Amino acid sequence: MLLTFVNWITDPNMQWILMGSLLLGLGSGVIGSFTFLRKQSLLGDALAHAALPGICISFMLSGVKSIGLFMLGAIVSGMLATFGIHAITRYSRIKQDAALGIVLSVFFGIGVVMMTKIQHSGNGNQSGLDKYMFGQAASMMLSDVYLVGIVSLILVAVCTLLFKEFKLVSFDPGFARGMGLKVGLFDQLLLLMTVIAVVVGIQAVGVVLVAALLITPAVAARYWTDALGVMIVLSGVFGALSGVTGTLISGTLSNLPTGPVTVLAATSLFLVSVIFAPGRGLLSKLLRRIRQRNEVRRGFETVALDGERAVISNRAHTAERSGD
Repeated sequence: MLLTFVNWITDPNMQWILMGSLLLGLGSGVIGSFTFLRKQSLLGDALAHAALPGICISFMLSGVKSIGLFMLGAIVSGMLATFGIHAITRYSRIKQDAALGIVLSVFFGIGVVMMTKIQHSGNGNQSGLDKYMFGQAASMMLSDVYLVGIVSLILVAVCTLLFKEFKLVSFDPGFARGMGLKVGLFDQLLLLMTVIAVVVGIQAVGVVLVAALLITPAVAARYWTDALGVMIVLSGVFGALSGVTGTLISGTLSNLPTGPVTVLAATSLFLVSVIFAPGRGLLSKLLRRIRQRNEVRRGFETVALDGERAVISNRAHTAERSGD
């Protein structure tokens, strides 16, 4: 087992895949922070499921498995799903959560039908296309790793350059509008970046679970800090660790898909944060409660002791006066 792991980790191709997974987790974690803070956690799930028809249509039109074409088709499909959600919530009485569920179900159903049709078409190139359901980072070619890495670095760079604007739009859009910022433009830009983050994550994590890679690191990072900048950095680090851990485990153990293992790694970091994070963690709250209880007990003991001393002093004073 150890020898297999060493051979795998020293393989140059596997090192590139690890780097791609690391950058993918980094980009997803950074974008996921804004998605989480804007209370749009379910949006990533809807966009991920909506991307499946775009992937299938791209394959039907081209006949080749190209991550670049798949990304283009998934982005178009994801934007159509976004417009559908916006239209449903604007022109009907349906709330956003219900609209997300409707769009997610419809697009994913269409994608599954298309995937089934492709698998029975007899096209030899369709082999491995079903891996996009649960992810298969080990199947990435070097060109795919380059593309995923470049896109992830661009997402991180944009978030770094527009950090103040994204912060204002996320926390106080009214104040941002009053300052002259084009809130609608930044909203659409964040939405587009979320779509891109979802699309690039499909290769490694899969359609079904990519939303978890987008949200779970951000939720875990929120437990450790109240500062947005620190939270974004921690979320990126947690996402990168999840991607690397999931790829390592799925690459060294047979019959384990990358997506679920990566999500389990991110969930493990979340559980560690829930328990051990200072200030918000369960252990910290328990210790704080015990400390407060001890302080209250000491306070009562001090009051009781002072009361006893006062009684003794009064008795001594009374006895002294009686003796006089």
